[in-house]
Amino acid sequence: MNTHLLQGGFNAPPQDGARAFRSIMNAMARPGRIFDVSGALPPTPMSVACGTVILTLCDPETPIHLAPSRDIEEIRHWITFHCGAPFVRASEAQFVIGNWEEMLPLKQFKQGEAQYPDRSATLIIEEPEFRNSGAALRGPGIKDVQYFSLPTIAAFQQNAALYPLGIDFIFCADSQIAGLARTTRVSEE
Repeated sequence: MNTHLLQGGFNAPPQDGARAFRSIMNAMARPGRIFDVSGALPPTPMSVACGTVILTLCDPETPIHLAPSRDIEEIRHWITFHCGAPFVRASEAQFVIGNWEEMLPLKQFKQGEAQYPDRSATLIIEEPEFRNSGAALRGPGIKDVQYFSLPTIAAFQQNAALYPLGIDFIFCADSQIAGLARTTRVSEE
């Protein structure tokens, strides 16, 4: 195994993990707002933001699915070494990592159950960049309206219509994250 894969974790795990956790929770509580995260240095093509989210939220009891663009040996070894998360099929994953095109159709992922809506997947979408413009977001955590550059609108509208079931999203680009909860209503403006 390449010793580089043993590196790239948090330098100060309690402090780095706490800071990252706070940013992730803020991103999910305030859909469409962009937050900076740092701490992880995963193998390419995984972003710093995605690696930081994985190190913060995943452990040996958190099943992960890697979409084809991220399903490479170096990333698998890095995740295994740093958090021990098991790799599973898309339909069994709690977290799914990849780019938007690889996530379609969304119905392939866990949507939750009537008695347990929290038993759904969270998709970690890697994007080259994103910005606070484009689709209009409304709902919990948004005062009036928040704008965010979503890859499409229809899929997010369909997902929101499933509430309390559905999928949550974390967008990652370089060292930035943004969240989109299933409760968020999406429209064009």
